Amino acid sequence: MTDEIVFYTSPMSRGRIVRWMLEEVGRPYRTELVGFGPAMKTEAYRAINPMGKVPALTHGATVVTECAAILAYLADSCPEAGLAPEPTARARGDYYRWLFFCAGPVEAAVTNKALGVTVPDEPRMRGMVGYGSLEAVLDTVEGAVTGRDFVAGDRFSAADLYLAAHLGWGMQFGTIPKRPVFEAYAGRHAARPAAVRAREIDDGLLARQAAS
Repeated sequence: MTDEIVFYTSPMSRGRIVRWMLEEVGRPYRTELVGFGPAMKTEAYRAINPMGKVPALTHGATVVTECAAILAYLADSCPEAGLAPEPTARARGDYYRWLFFCAGPVEAAVTNKALGVTVPDEPRMRGMVGYGSLEAVLDTVEGAVTGRDFVAGDRFSAADLYLAAHLGWGMQFGTIPKRPVFEAYAGRHAARPAAVRAREIDDGLLARQAAS
């Protein structure tokens, strides 16, 4: 596709995950900064994302929101970057599994813990909550990354990017405990050149915002 990629973000948001993915993909893109508060609720921006939040991506006439969806879209739209297993590969199942495990149970469990939301111990109530408990989620993630460089096959994918970004962010701000295997996995992928470039871009934007 030759249509322009436009990335709507704020430098201290989940948009940092998408920035990393865009740097991995390596295609040109334009950044549109959207401030928190009224700027995200304007009619013009809500025409792109009715939820009034970032990140969002437009690719020509295509609009994609939600981090996992954006990552999956970019991986499939830019196959030359090699960020997703082939559709018929056995690793494709693991790729989907861990990409959406992160988008669902990890995101929900960590957010609820940060907000002080506690799932009742009564089994029926736990069964109503897809992630069960934060401990169960983190133990599952630990099992997925222990002794492995990648969660889907033998190369880095968008699933690794998303999981490493969540683990790194959570450990930085104290919403995910610093287990040694998490630190090793997240740290290894955060050292990738594209990840470093993405952080430098967003940190630079933050510094300019603070100085203005």
